Amino acid sequence: MEFSEWYSEVLRSAEVMDVRYPVKGMYVWMPYGFEIRRRVVELLRKKLRETGHEEVLFPTLIPEGNLSKEAEHIAGFEDEVYWVTHGGTKELNERLALRPTSETAIYPMFALWIRSHADLPLKIFQVVNTFRYETKHTRPLIRMREITTFKEAHTAHATEEEAEEQVREAFEIYSWLFDTLGIPYIASVRPEWDKFPGAEYTVAFDTLMPNGRALQIGTVHMLGQNFSKTFEVTFETEEGETEYVYMTCYGVSDRVVAAVIGIHGDESGLVLPPVVAPIQVAVVPIPKKGARREVKEAAGDVADLLKEHGFRVELDDRDISPGRKFHYWELKGVPVRAEVGPREVEAGTVVLFRRDEFEREEVDLDDLPRAVEALLEDVAENLRERARERFESMLHRAETLDDLEAAVRDGGVVETGWCGSESCGRELEERLDVDALGTPYPDDEPEFERCPVCGRRADHTLRLARTY
Repeated sequence: MEFSEWYSEVLRSAEVMDVRYPVKGMYVWMPYGFEIRRRVVELLRKKLRETGHEEVLFPTLIPEGNLSKEAEHIAGFEDEVYWVTHGGTKELNERLALRPTSETAIYPMFALWIRSHADLPLKIFQVVNTFRYETKHTRPLIRMREITTFKEAHTAHATEEEAEEQVREAFEIYSWLFDTLGIPYIASVRPEWDKFPGAEYTVAFDTLMPNGRALQIGTVHMLGQNFSKTFEVTFETEEGETEYVYMTCYGVSDRVVAAVIGIHGDESGLVLPPVVAPIQVAVVPIPKKGARREVKEAAGDVADLLKEHGFRVELDDRDISPGRKFHYWELKGVPVRAEVGPREVEAGTVVLFRRDEFEREEVDLDDLPRAVEALLEDVAENLRERARERFESMLHRAETLDDLEAAVRDGGVVETGWCGSESCGRELEERLDVDALGTPYPDDEPEFERCPVCGRRADHTLRLARTY
């Protein structure tokens, strides 16, 4: 089954999203999928709070005057903005944009909040919906017209050095998140022609889906003083002088959930990292004639014991066959299944099935909590390592145009030399039908001798891939 077909089917059958909402590019989170989403968001919320960020919530509507103040920024979004032109039947005096992103909503408020160096640094974040009139082929969680999970952070600092340090902190926060979820990635400084509109530079995280296409899963933008000069965000220094603040912003979206689903899943359905699995252990009684009551009671005791030790547990006592239950929980990606039948009741044991490897082991009931904890840790590490190995197998290197063409056909990310000129970078994109992901972050040490387009000395390593 092709990946795109598998992806659509697993979203439906595992009850992650319902794509039948009657507006193109907008989808409905179902309860199970929403719980996966919630746990991913809470991981990030906790990390942001630990690093001094405070959560806020800004309005969805942005006045056209605000949006158009930063010319480069609005130019980058002008074809994607949804406009509100009427309130009821009355035409508005000024059009209102459904936020494509929130810089132009937040920074006018920064100008009111920041007065002196004592107000800095200011570090806020919000988790909101954003709207972009996507004209490419829409796909749930990957390319949507309503991005339902947009975590954006915005910071203001007194010096450029402090803002640069914030970029590094944001990089570390996202690296931690992706490592925790077992998502392998590369980080690259986007080429000048593909950076965030209004930024000095953009650092982007990319992973690879099973079909070899790169998926951008996070971005960090060094804004410098571009937006602070536009929106008059100034502060009084300790010496009594007035200076513009330096800013950064960084975001992740629903694509993180798409990466978890696509990278870890298999032919049987979802395979969820235990940290975000809504259910970590499904307890399945396997009754036999003459022992139904004993098996049911024992399975209930197993579920209660695991819940007491803090695991997320579901007792499946539905009146259907064990085989159907096994298939159901495998489709849902539950990391561990605990099976209890007459033999286990008699022996005082439980059979543990691990979803990632389809392997079983029998453990004593007295040792069950410790065994489940160890198994969940092993599942998480195995998913992380398995994904990393597949990812690294799709990283290629090529020095000539012929070798680049062959490598691109294999899918994945291809690294080559680059002189640094936009013309050579764009020629590679057009000739190979790929996108330039950029140069390695944080270190871009030249690893190739020549640029394959012009033959000049390669001052950079350039990453190329077919993308979503």
